[in-house]
Amino acid sequence: MKTLRLYGAGLLAALVLTLAAHGSSSPDFTLSLNPTSLTVQQGSSGTTQLTITPQGGFTGTVSLSVVGAPSGVTLSPTSVSVTGSGPVTLNLTLSVGSGVATGTYSLQVRATSGSLTKTANLSLTASAPGGGGAGTTWTLRNLGDSLEGVAYGNGLFVAVGDYGTILTSPDGVNWTQRTSRTDNPLFGVAYGNGLFVAVGDDGAILTSPDGVSWTARTSGTGYWLGSVAYGNGLFVAVGAKGIILTSSDGVTWTVRASGRSNWLRGVVYSNGLFVAVGRNGAILTSPDGVSWTQRTSGTSNWLGGVAYGNGTFVAVGRNGAILTSPDGATWTQRTSGTGSWLVGVTYGNGLFVAVGDGGAILTSPDGVNWTQRTSGTINPLNGVTYGNGLFVAVGRNGAILTSPDGATWTQRTSGTGDWLLGVAHGNGLFVAVGDGGAILTSPDGATWTQRTSGTINPLNGVTYGNGLFVAVGDYGTILTSPDGVSWTRQTPPTSNWLYGVTYGNGTFVAVGWRGTILTSP
Repeated sequence: MKTLRLYGAGLLAALVLTLAAHGSSSPDFTLSLNPTSLTVQQGSSGTTQLTITPQGGFTGTVSLSVVGAPSGVTLSPTSVSVTGSGPVTLNLTLSVGSGVATGTYSLQVRATSGSLTKTANLSLTASAPGGGGAGTTWTLRNLGDSLEGVAYGNGLFVAVGDYGTILTSPDGVNWTQRTSRTDNPLFGVAYGNGLFVAVGDDGAILTSPDGVSWTARTSGTGYWLGSVAYGNGLFVAVGAKGIILTSSDGVTWTVRASGRSNWLRGVVYSNGLFVAVGRNGAILTSPDGVSWTQRTSGTSNWLGGVAYGNGTFVAVGRNGAILTSPDGATWTQRTSGTGSWLVGVTYGNGLFVAVGDGGAILTSPDGVNWTQRTSGTINPLNGVTYGNGLFVAVGRNGAILTSPDGATWTQRTSGTGDWLLGVAHGNGLFVAVGDGGAILTSPDGATWTQRTSGTINPLNGVTYGNGLFVAVGDYGTILTSPDGVSWTRQTPPTSNWLYGVTYGNGTFVAVGWRGTILTSP
């Protein structure tokens, strides 16, 4: 409130004018991190969730940096765009080089836009790699219904699955079954804005502020909901028949008119925009997740993947379909030069790389001009990744292809004809696993060596953490290796199939059939 006093000659009284300065607050923003402390091994990386909340109509690009970090600690990404009025949330990754001294560092994440600068404190503990028994002794934590999704937030693991199953754990060790009050399968769970949200069959939506007490919400749809995400201050759930639901608080949900009855297969949020793609060329966009606009894709092909890089959205799909857009609104069909189904697309080192059936590999520096590369294989390629300065694609019949630049690809001798189902990188080594107990290792992605796993059971997943590789597979198979070369079979407390394994918060967690959860140590 501003007060103005006007004095006239000889007057003893003052005229006081009160001016309500509505809307006069200057554009600003706040910055927060969750969690505010990370423990990362040398040569590895950790992630915290960064949230920027605009105030006073603030919009623009915010530059991100880390202050007080020793040499060898890097941050990614280094900028974020704020385009709407709601909070913008993203995962912030801190990489710790192998040469960083062990110890605890008091850091600050700095966010700068024009004359505005905000900081948030972050404690980073750099630890030395070492097994310490982890991955060797395994404990059966749960045996029950199949689990479909898991999330971590506010210091709690939450897993959801068939028959309304909800399990929580503060450490991945001690799990507690919670009452969901639904028999519907739950397919996905997310955490954002201080709330867990789980979605599932028959339009089921459950929310919980603590993961313990859950409340069923009215979704307004009977379609199954397959996925839920949080971004830009909004929960967005998608599912069958093109259904889109949004909620700013997780409690009150609104069915949005997607304009499509097609199933939506993928969704991404980047550059201030949600972009969803799906069956029969469906493309939908929304700046806020509330108002969705149906875009003309120019194709009836299924679109299964979408990525963003270099200022361009790229969607790929059936019959070699490639579509690009600078803004998500206007899409252009590009000539791929292949009729193969393109399964995946990634962006790294200034290059888009798409892979698919028949060994198809396509590259583009801008998403517009695509070049078909010679892969040297007719095997379907199931996935592609970028790391350590190298693109690595894997696929059927043990196919492994590598490229330092995405242009020249070399077919590697994997030594196996088995399907390769998983790949990980750690401690300077690529490790791929697959059918028949196949384990392959490579220091550079170029020269691969087949290792003796000691099992013929299919290996479905592999991870690296705490100085140890851990592979899991059928019939409760668990293998560990400190170097990827010599593998030891551990004694599992179950014979159920294990589908995946990860490492976090000092604990390995493996999940599998009939709700199996194993932890170590």
